[in-house]
Amino acid sequence: MDQMNQNMGMGKGCSCPHHKVVPFGIVLIGLSALLTTLGMVSAGTNAVVWPVLLILIGLTKAFGKGCKCCTMKHM
Repeated sequence: MDQMNQNMGMGKGCSCPHHKVVPFGIVLIGLSALLTTLGMVSAGTNAVVWPVLLILIGLTKAFGKGCKCCTMKHM
């Protein structure tokens, strides 16, 4: 808990890997749209890829294990 308080106080936030799922997913969805716009990926492929990414992100967040920083915030 001391490490969490130190990180929060210094503005670094939590370093748990599951906190990076949503930002990483947003980057992948943006990359998918960009590649479609540039003609490197077909629109049909993009129409399948981004919903699958959203589903995977949702499942990861819904069923992922909590960490100490997440459980400490709720106490």
